[in-house]
Amino acid sequence: MSAREPSLPAIVADVGAGRRSAVETARASLAAIRDADGDPEAGLNAFLSAGGDAVEAAAAAVDEAIRRGEEPGPLAGVPVAVKDNLCTVEFPTTCGSRILEGYRSPFDATVVRRLRAAGAVVVGKTNLDEFAMGSSTENSAFGPTRNPHDRTRVPGGSSGGSAAAVAAGLVPVALGSDTGGSVRQPAAFCGVVGIKPTYGRVSRYGLVAFASSLDQVGTFGRTVYDATLLLQTIAGPDPLDSTAAPIPVPDWLAELDRGVEGLVVGVPREFFPPELDPRIARLCHDAAERLAAAGAEVREVSLPHTGYAIPTYYVIATAEASSNLARYDGVRYGFRASGAESALAVYEATRSLGFGAEVKRRIMLGTYALSAGYYDQYYGTAQRVRGLIARDFREVFASGVDVLLTPTTPSVAFRLGEKVEDPYQMYLADIFTVTANLAGVPALSLPIGTVDGLPVGGQLIADRWQEGVLARAAAALERSLAG
Repeated sequence: MSAREPSLPAIVADVGAGRRSAVETARASLAAIRDADGDPEAGLNAFLSAGGDAVEAAAAAVDEAIRRGEEPGPLAGVPVAVKDNLCTVEFPTTCGSRILEGYRSPFDATVVRRLRAAGAVVVGKTNLDEFAMGSSTENSAFGPTRNPHDRTRVPGGSSGGSAAAVAAGLVPVALGSDTGGSVRQPAAFCGVVGIKPTYGRVSRYGLVAFASSLDQVGTFGRTVYDATLLLQTIAGPDPLDSTAAPIPVPDWLAELDRGVEGLVVGVPREFFPPELDPRIARLCHDAAERLAAAGAEVREVSLPHTGYAIPTYYVIATAEASSNLARYDGVRYGFRASGAESALAVYEATRSLGFGAEVKRRIMLGTYALSAGYYDQYYGTAQRVRGLIARDFREVFASGVDVLLTPTTPSVAFRLGEKVEDPYQMYLADIFTVTANLAGVPALSLPIGTVDGLPVGGQLIADRWQEGVLARAAAALERSLAG
């Protein structure tokens, strides 16, 4: 499959009508993956595992269902890539870490089961920053993923493998996870659409936890329609996840052609600091003008606590990571260091050898923030500031604003290795995305232009449970940019 292959709706239509088999479609995708990832020096390295008998069998089952006259599902025969922190039975689930190298889950994540029920064919698992901790996919224990637009640059992270796979046309859609921007930031760097839903809209059952109050499964597609259809397929209540909200999922696809007439678009002044690349700022202002020309009202708004988002996020996220990653001890599953003579020695050796530098850095930061005497000073304070950030969003949406427009990232994709030695600069790559996770609101990135030949993403943010408004505004902007 290549970027010139049929779009997602065309694949579904062709497979459903028997003009193209699901088996042929899956094989084409796998051939493209082999071509793109095959060179260890210059390949994309987007996938950690792909193909196998289970993929062939799943595609054949779709074709057989169609031959029997059964309804094949809204994603019939569509090849889908899944980030390797989502549990799957037929592929290893490594989280990009040596500590889980070769681990196979005994169950599928809820979102994976829903993909299969919709007729999709999961063709492989994509590369990521180890345990989803990073903004460049350089922290993977299995080597970095490269940006399809310029292989000397990062694809973003932590869902860089999924974003690169869609951008390169290896699959039409993919799943990622978004804890502080890990779907939207790589979507911006790779020039595709990425959606992070409202916290609680999509089940986290089978998503390996990083920061449980922030993690969300998100979607990638080449178009707003594709990413929205994938989100529509996986969203909804789940008795296996108590954080999945027991509320129905509206038909978001029905919103895509409504336009923006009557919508109010807010442009937060705090998201346009002097340090922002002025070319990115111009593209965002052009996007706002396009929405205004399409019938929306555009107004400047303020989210006054935005400046505290990065420190707030990195206290909360590392504290929760410290707790969640305590389960990797070399005793129950995954990697276990040899030669240790006591339980404590097993723990120390396993974690020292199994975790990479960034994961260990965040565990230590989080453990310190939760330690006796510092819990309220750091974690407690961060939670209170998180409440202020969430209140900013509530107030601006209560004032009549329907959707916010911001840059997704402060720059285009940076070069491989450029920020590896400076964690703080790496963390700032998520400066415009973390607030949506802290507030639990849905957000979307879509391509709005290029700078120096590299994609630029614009971010839309809506109120909780308003994914339909988000998709509606994004589709209108997409049409304007295409015209």
